[in-house]
Amino acid sequence: MIVTRTPFRISFFGGGTDYPEYFERHGGAVLATAIDKSLFLSVTRFYSELFDYSIRFAYSKVECAKTLDDIEHVPFREILRHQGITRDTEVSIAAELPSFSGTGSSSSFVVGLLNTLAAYQGKFVRPMDLAYQAIDIERNILHERVGCQDQVLAAMGGFSLVEFRRVDDIVVHRLSLVAEDIRDLERHLLLVFTGLRRRASEHAAKQIARIDLNVDRLGRMRAMVDDAYESLVGARSPEQFGQLLGKSWQIKRELEGTISNDVIDRMYQSAIDAGAWGGKLLGAGGGGFLLFVVPPEKRSFVLTSLNGQQEIPIRIDAAGSQVIFAS
Repeated sequence: MIVTRTPFRISFFGGGTDYPEYFERHGGAVLATAIDKSLFLSVTRFYSELFDYSIRFAYSKVECAKTLDDIEHVPFREILRHQGITRDTEVSIAAELPSFSGTGSSSSFVVGLLNTLAAYQGKFVRPMDLAYQAIDIERNILHERVGCQDQVLAAMGGFSLVEFRRVDDIVVHRLSLVAEDIRDLERHLLLVFTGLRRRASEHAAKQIARIDLNVDRLGRMRAMVDDAYESLVGARSPEQFGQLLGKSWQIKRELEGTISNDVIDRMYQSAIDAGAWGGKLLGAGGGGFLLFVVPPEKRSFVLTSLNGQQEIPIRIDAAGSQVIFAS
C-alpha cells in the first residue's frame, strides 16, 4: 500500500496571469502558498482474477470496473491510462476540503494521483516534474481550461512567488520568511466558506476569452505580485498586505461579470465593515472560499458579521505532495 498527502493552496496575488494564453505573451506570476489542508490518496494491489472487476476507485462514489473504458471518473481513468496501469489496482481518496471551492483541489488530485502511482510503481518523480506532468495532463489530455499555479503549489508546496515564462519554463522563488513572520501572517488570515460551489474551468474559460480585453488589468495584477512580495520580505505591516489584497480583488472582479455575485459581494462588504483590512475570493470565481486579512482583535466581529459561515483554520507554507506511508 502507498499513501500520499497533497496540499491545497491559497493564491494571494496574480491569479489570472497564470494562464498560458496570457503569460506566454506578457509574462505572469502569482504569490501563493500551500496550506495544511490536504487530499489523501491510497493505492493497493489486489488479485483481480479473484474478483469480477480489475480496478476499484473509491471517492464520493465507488467504481468497480473491468476495463479502463468502463471507468466514469475521467481524470482518474486517463491518468491510469497515462501511467500504463490497467488492472489489479484499488485507489481511495479522502479530502479535508470540498472540491469546486477555489483551493486548487482538481490539480491537487492530479498531482497526488501521479505521485501515488509513481511510488506504487517504484518510481520517484521530482516535484517540479510532477507539476509539469499535471499541467500537460489537465490541459492537453483532459482539455481543461486551467492555469498553471495550482499544479506547482500542489507538487512543490511552500510559500512562493511563482513566475510563469512558458508552459515548460516556470520558476519558483521561495519567500525567505522566518517562522515568526509566517505565524504572524497566519494570525491575520481568516478563511471562510461562502456556501457556494462552482466549476473553476467554466469561469476560467470566460476569463481566457476576455484576455485581450483585460491586458491592462492583468498587468496591474501582475505588478501587485511584486508589491506584495516586497511587503512581506520588507517587514511591512499586515494591514498594508490586506489593503493591497483588497485592491487586487477589486481589479479581478472587473475581469468578467460572473467572478463575483450578490452573495459574495454582501459577505465581502460585511467583513470589511466589521474591521477586515481586505480580502478576496479564492479561485476563478463564482463561489468557494473567501480569504480576509483581519486584525486579530477584530476577528470575532468579522466572523459575527458573516452570519455563521464556516471558518477553516489554516497554517501556510505546507509541504508539497509526499508519500506518508509505504508497505
